[in-house]
Amino acid sequence: MIALRPGGASALWISLLTAASTATTLALGCATPFPALAALAAVHMRRRDGIALMLLAWAASQFVGFFLLDYPRDGSTLGWGVGLGTAAVGSALASHAALRALDYRSIAARLGLAYAAGFTAFKGIILAWATVLGGLHSVMAPDLLAEQFVRNGAILIGLYALYRALLAVGVPAPPRAVTA
Repeated sequence: MIALRPGGASALWISLLTAASTATTLALGCATPFPALAALAAVHMRRRDGIALMLLAWAASQFVGFFLLDYPRDGSTLGWGVGLGTAAVGSALASHAALRALDYRSIAARLGLAYAAGFTAFKGIILAWATVLGGLHSVMAPDLLAEQFVRNGAILIGLYALYRALLAVGVPAPPRAVTA
């Protein structure tokens, strides 16, 4: 097992999950799995580390979009970048809040609750931005919502498997918040 201080373990996990998120972003054409990351962070990390993860994953997704996928550099695209950042952080906060509100012992129930809360918050914030930036019809299309919910859920399962595999090979767990 690797010996790290709590701050080092937090930084390591934030980096590892950001790297996994960036790989997903590249593979899916900039569909960063923010609700999946938020759920995993809520279950296994302190809230501030979860927010740091979301901000770093957001920054990485913006880098990929603008510098590797050649996103247009116009006001609307930049506005959507800001919107995604706020939605990512909101997703993390909602996931953590849901776990504080309901005390489930099962890891599956905790991940499911955190995911549902994070996805709902993420899409709610995106809806608010769509009223300002446009695209409301596509952002809330039922078939697109269902596809995103399933895709992010599958990514959450993959990220959780990666988390467990890394723990199994000796990567120290990130520090978790003390619950009452």
